[in-house]
Amino acid sequence: MVASLSLQQARRIALAAQGLDKVRPTGPVTTRAVGRTFARLQLVQIDSVNVLSRSHYLPFFSRLGDYDRKILDSLSARSPRRMMEYWAHEASFIRPDHFADLLLWQRRNWVGAGHLDRGLREDMAARILQALAAGRPMTAAQLTARLDHQEDRRNEQWGWNWNLVKQVLEHLFEEGLVSAASRTEQFERRYTLTSRVLPAAVQLPDANHRNADDDGASREAAMERLIDAAAQAHGIGTVRCFADYFRTPVKAATLAVGKLVEQGRLEPVTVRGWNRELYRHAEARNPRNAAGRALLSPFDSLVFERRRLHELFGFHYRIEIYTPAEKRKFGYYVLPFLLRDSIVARVDLKADRTGRLLLVRSAHAEAEAPADTAGELAAELRLMARWLELDDVVVSPEGDLAARLADTLRRS
Repeated sequence: MVASLSLQQARRIALAAQGLDKVRPTGPVTTRAVGRTFARLQLVQIDSVNVLSRSHYLPFFSRLGDYDRKILDSLSARSPRRMMEYWAHEASFIRPDHFADLLLWQRRNWVGAGHLDRGLREDMAARILQALAAGRPMTAAQLTARLDHQEDRRNEQWGWNWNLVKQVLEHLFEEGLVSAASRTEQFERRYTLTSRVLPAAVQLPDANHRNADDDGASREAAMERLIDAAAQAHGIGTVRCFADYFRTPVKAATLAVGKLVEQGRLEPVTVRGWNRELYRHAEARNPRNAAGRALLSPFDSLVFERRRLHELFGFHYRIEIYTPAEKRKFGYYVLPFLLRDSIVARVDLKADRTGRLLLVRSAHAEAEAPADTAGELAAELRLMARWLELDDVVVSPEGDLAARLADTLRRS
């Protein structure tokens, strides 16, 4: 008999899977706690927008509070690495043990130099690999200088106006041959050979492995591992939810879900009010209540799949970064505010680093926001300001929650 759950139970399962169901631990946040959080999430998305903080730092603040960002940097830049960069949901930090599986399923040839003349691309690739093998990690600009590469790009618009070196670097990154050793202060990748990034326990696939489309068993097994990991991170969801986590094909994900059901890793369930074919992971917790509180990055894994977010939490969300300012409904960099088992508000935030202020440019409450929303949000904003090393929180009058929030902050 298929288990039947309430929508509130499904929410709590989803929040527990993401580490958002509990009150944050008190005391200093350890490296172990950050590592455990990343292992639970399986991946964190990378984005260059820095209006508040780099996006990959925010999910850890949401779950752990005032932690030292240097801990996260060390997980991705020191051996043995617990995190490495690759394409997943989008550009992401992934667990190294997922790297070989993602190589079999990611197809992002538009990103790099797949469209270039093969001879030109292969010649530049050989030069880049030789330079990286012989020296330290380098940015695209440093490699361009090392190779003494010059080109006239005044009339060209390749990709993001990348030169040939950068395009081929991204092609090699997509192919799994080069990776990011670290990032500069300007968020540029320092490239190195992937063999120098992968932990010793993780084998770098051979040159033929990436294109082994006829090796069906290997691809199917890889997909099962990825979907199993995605389902663990969701706790409960649809095939589309699980496929979207690592951006894998839905058809192949559907077959993997069927295999995982047979293995007892996934269980079909129904949720009253969520009319989809749903599956719960065998290791998913179903807590009696949710007591968490968090501001969620626009790129947080809880909000990846917008349809799931709306059907599960009743929260309609769109990122308006690329929407013209006059057409934005809620703001430029809007963070949902999670309180217990509901998303109760949204705030448009900006870090004024020169003035050392956390700016709340708008604050909107959801229709059924509880009475303590302003107080809990004020406390969360104070915590975020401290984490970002800012001195105060300033609220603009935009939004139906702004006045109450500003008053609460003045009195706190």
